[in-house]
Amino acid sequence: MKALMFGWEFPPHILGGLGTASYGLTRGMAQQKDLEITFVIPKPYGDEDQSFLKIIGACNVPVVWKENSWDHVNNRIGQIMHPDEYFWYRDHIRYDFRRIGTNELGCIEFSGRYPDNLIQEIGNYEAVAGVLAHSLSFDVIHSHDWLTYPAGIFAKQITGKPLVIHVHATDFDRSRGQVNPTVYAIEKRGMDIADHIICVSNLTRNTVIEKYHQDPRKVSTVHNAVDPIPNVEEFVKTPRKEKLVTFLGRITMQKGPEYFVETAARVLQRTKNVRFVMAGSGDMMNAMIDLAAARGITDRFHFPGFLKGRQVTQMLADSDVYMMPSVSEPFGISPLEAMQVGTPSIISKQSGCAEILNHAIKTDYWDIDAMADAIYSIVEYPAIYETLSKEGRNEVNQITWDKAGLKVRDIYNAVVR
Repeated sequence: MKALMFGWEFPPHILGGLGTASYGLTRGMAQQKDLEITFVIPKPYGDEDQSFLKIIGACNVPVVWKENSWDHVNNRIGQIMHPDEYFWYRDHIRYDFRRIGTNELGCIEFSGRYPDNLIQEIGNYEAVAGVLAHSLSFDVIHSHDWLTYPAGIFAKQITGKPLVIHVHATDFDRSRGQVNPTVYAIEKRGMDIADHIICVSNLTRNTVIEKYHQDPRKVSTVHNAVDPIPNVEEFVKTPRKEKLVTFLGRITMQKGPEYFVETAARVLQRTKNVRFVMAGSGDMMNAMIDLAAARGITDRFHFPGFLKGRQVTQMLADSDVYMMPSVSEPFGISPLEAMQVGTPSIISKQSGCAEILNHAIKTDYWDIDAMADAIYSIVEYPAIYETLSKEGRNEVNQITWDKAGLKVRDIYNAVVR
């Protein structure tokens, strides 16, 4: 079976959990030897792992016919795409996309990020999907998150192939209910047209059914998993006297960063032997710096900025507690990553991963007293720390992407006639 997947991020160049989940799921699915995955992203960099799938950069697919020599194409994009592939796509342009700005290759310049003109980039990505739909052979279309739903719909309309959309989050999660009508319309149209909808948790599935009015029979839950950390034994805690509590993620209202700061203030009223780290970036970062100052805890509070790769793993390994106080978290992979290196996790009951984790402490995101009590217990009582560390590590090592991949394959089999 051949799957054409549309995504927006892919490691090592990621901006959030979407890229991590896309990588893990596709790698897990690739263990099915009869499955061939082509994964489209707006802008590849050439250092992505393509050992188990093929990556196509939308920025290298021509949507407007331009006269070019083989050598010129090779000089421009040869390090990422073979010129023969470029010319194959050029020969399968079927629509007039001259209204879209293109470079001398007839390709669209994508940022590969989440720019201010994101809606425009989503529309441009849809145009690329039209060329790919006419150029490639595949059995099923799989679109990851709302940014790629229009592309998946266009490919379905052209080929008649079934469309599976993967809901990693909804705008109800990202906006705390203050939904952007444009985003909602894109999400709902994708869900309405999809042959099947995959949600990363039951929490998200309920949102899709209730807020987007979808038939429960075509909505399934496939919980996320976590990739094994290579050479995990290398990541050990740096010896120190003070305890470390970490928040790691986008510093936005969805993630509840203010509850982390307020919890830190409560803990520091009881003990001074703890430091708090808020790692990441986002539109609430300055507000959180101001809040920490207002609570008088800046001498115990640190903002290291955006971390990636080994920096993330080492930060989690150095932590005595990982905390995710998300207001609405469709899943949340980071607690699983923390537990892989033996770090106890405190997660909100309003997160999808709470549905499958038994050895993490769960509280309501707004219950500052409960979160403070949990942190205090873990950092002050070694027996609690050791139990959560050991049992948590054992638990997450059983939550693997190949199992999630088999569930997705069952969905493919059901929609492919």
